[in-house]
Parts: sequence; structure tokens; C-alpha cells
Amino acid sequence: MSGDTGEMGLRERKKRRTYQAISEAAIGLFLEKGFDKVSVAEVAAAAEISKPTLFRYFPTKEDLVLHRFADHEDESARVVAGRGEGVTPLAALRAHFLDGLERRDPVTGLNDHPAVLAFHRLLYGTPSLIARAYGYQERSEKILAGALGEGVGAALGAGQIFAVQRVLAMENWRRIAAGESADAVWPDAVEAAELGFRQLERGLGAGTGGGSSEGASPTEGAGGSQGEGG
Repeated sequence: MSGDTGEMGLRERKKRRTYQAISEAAIGLFLEKGFDKVSVAEVAAAAEISKPTLFRYFPTKEDLVLHRFADHEDESARVVAGRGEGVTPLAALRAHFLDGLERRDPVTGLNDHPAVLAFHRLLYGTPSLIARAYGYQERSEKILAGALGEGVGAALGAGQIFAVQRVLAMENWRRIAAGESADAVWPDAVEAAELGFRQLERGLGAGTGGGSSEGASPTEGAGGSQGEGG
């Protein structure tokens, strides 16, 4: 069993390396020439694989870029599911977002590394990629809604949480794209995040007792933290 497990782990690592190598080759070409001006055949040639092999890893051209979002698709739901005893879902998500700002996680928009900025310009400058990115967000919202509870209350809560996080990230990205450094933007980004989650807390936490870590009703699932600081 241990040998089989080790072999499976090796195959998975090799598969991930192949994913990464193909994607990096593709993104390099897209940044150089533009997404719409690069063919799948060019990407396959650059990655030294055949087109059929490329399509086994990436069913569409857009997936060559957007697969980077795949690991984040259920991230918010995992944060909610893994929160500590007595911690509400909203408090856990707030702490996670603030930690992302501290780590300069690109998902928060607070990252000024040239490669990250180039990737953002590619993404937000390509209509077909933006459209597909919305699809990832919709799936993420549905997964989070499932973690928050059931019914329209959980769906509304998940939508509002993602809307706030999207606005925060886009404001950070806008300022950095305009030439500010991540370190310069960080204090304002933290203040804005605190404001955003306080507003969520007042709206989504109304009438709740703070919730527990043992499952979440539609109202408790999006409820506020215990006290303003969570």
C-alpha cells in the first residue's frame, strides 16, 4: 500500500509540474503577443508537446490561464469549514482576508510583483478570460453558500461576501496598477477590509447570536463576529 501511495504521489507531482510548465509557456506567449494572437498549436510547440496532449490537460485555451484559479475555487468554503470553535464564518473569512493582505496574496489585489501585474493585465484586458473568470466566481459562491447553510439566505450571504472581497481586491489592484507599491497601499487596504467586513457584519449578522463552528444556518452562516474585532 505504501508503495502504491508513493507511486500515486509521484504521478500527481509529475502531473502538476506538467500543468505548470504548459501554463507558463502559454502565459509567456500570451504576454508577448496577446491572448487572441496566439494559437493553441503555438503553445503546444513552445511546451514541446502535441496538441492532443495539451487538450488532455487544458480542455480550452482559456484554461491555460485560468487554471491558476482552480485551487482557490473552494478556498472560502474551506476557511468556513475549518474555523475554530466559537468562530463565526464571517469572522473566519475576515481573518483569512486580512492574512492574505499581510502575505501579499495576489487574490487580494495587494501584490506588486511584475509577474503578478502582468498576469492581471492579461486577465482583465481579455474579454474571454474575464467571462470565464466570472464562471469560477459563480462556482465559488455556490460552494461557499453550501458551507454556510441552505436556501436563499446562504446564497445571498455568499454573494455579498464575494462582492465585498471583489471590490476590495479591485481597489488594491487599481492603485497598484497606477504605480503605488503594495507596502504603501497596505494600511489603506487593511482599513478598507475592516470597513467592508463591519458592513457585512451589520447586515448579515443582524439577529444572530454569533453562531458556532458546528454547522451554520442561513443566518448564522453569514453572521458577524463576536464583537467588532472578531
